[in-house]
Amino acid sequence: MPLSHRQKVVLSTLIVLLVVVLMLTLAEGTVRVRQWMKYGHFSHLDDIYAVDQETGLRVPRSGASTGTIHINSLGFRGPPVSQLKTAGQLRLAFLGASTTFCAEVSSDELTWPHLVSETINNNASGVTVDYVNGAVPGYTVQSSLMNLRERITPLEPDVIIIYHATNDLSRETRSLAEKQGIYRAGTADEMSWLAEHSLLWFLVEKNLRLRSLREKTADMEHRLEFSPSQLGSQFEADLQELVTEAKKVSSMVALVTFSHRIRAGQTPEQQLEAAGSALYYMPFMSPPALIDSFARYNEIITEVARETGVLLIDGEELIPGDGEHFNDTVHFKDAGSRAMARRVSEALLRLPALQELLAAKRSNS
Repeated sequence: MPLSHRQKVVLSTLIVLLVVVLMLTLAEGTVRVRQWMKYGHFSHLDDIYAVDQETGLRVPRSGASTGTIHINSLGFRGPPVSQLKTAGQLRLAFLGASTTFCAEVSSDELTWPHLVSETINNNASGVTVDYVNGAVPGYTVQSSLMNLRERITPLEPDVIIIYHATNDLSRETRSLAEKQGIYRAGTADEMSWLAEHSLLWFLVEKNLRLRSLREKTADMEHRLEFSPSQLGSQFEADLQELVTEAKKVSSMVALVTFSHRIRAGQTPEQQLEAAGSALYYMPFMSPPALIDSFARYNEIITEVARETGVLLIDGEELIPGDGEHFNDTVHFKDAGSRAMARRVSEALLRLPALQELLAAKRSNS
């Protein structure tokens, strides 16, 4: 029996819907496979973290794995670490956020903390060297202070390396933007229901937002009004407290100035490209304002190192500001992680205090 016109319309509509659903399913699958091939996991990276009920800290889940990221039994990214340390053993600890956790590199062995530990170990004849990557994405200096007290101190690190800036800068400038009425708290972190459940839609939503933010960089009405010289008072106080606490735990503490892809010598187009992820979280900023603000935070890092008498590891621009070394504004690719490891390990190895510490470890082994 021939179909009526209405039945044909309904059937055609159902076929179109089915084709659309199949195409979206195929696209979702393709995006997830691509993510697995690049990062070793299918879903959002947040799945490997949990909130510690005792400390309230967001920490990696013990034994979690994504393929390229492995969390050891103590809840740190990297190889197994014993809670007990021998007298002849040198232990490094790294405090920071996502730029130290290094989710963007292709393996645990290519995080810059691992590469630094490996280099020190290769130059520490007769001494066993291990490390704790105490960094967690999203951490500020205040988070790292609690992390040091609750999770790092019991492991008795001999050397503590601290690398912080971007999350504290984001928090401070967001607060200023809220007061000026050009930003609403949580805007950059909001996701739709679809984005929470679909990686494809999450990427679409994020890219649309980035495009919108780029357009807003030309809109002076949405720019934050501030002087970079006025930034960083809370960051400085928090960093002072963290360094003071770290010095009670370890015989050596190092502060590392912060590297970023966006540079003063780039063209406006290059700066806008390099500023992409920073503008996602600080949409009220401009590329020049970001450059000046990172410079101010590096001045504070330098000042705190001088005032507290700890090692300053500078040379943040030794890492080229390009797409080969940076995944976005601040996170390293493999090449950037290697360059970061070189500047940190070379500075540590030049330090007489480290050589004295290694000598003491040898005599105790």
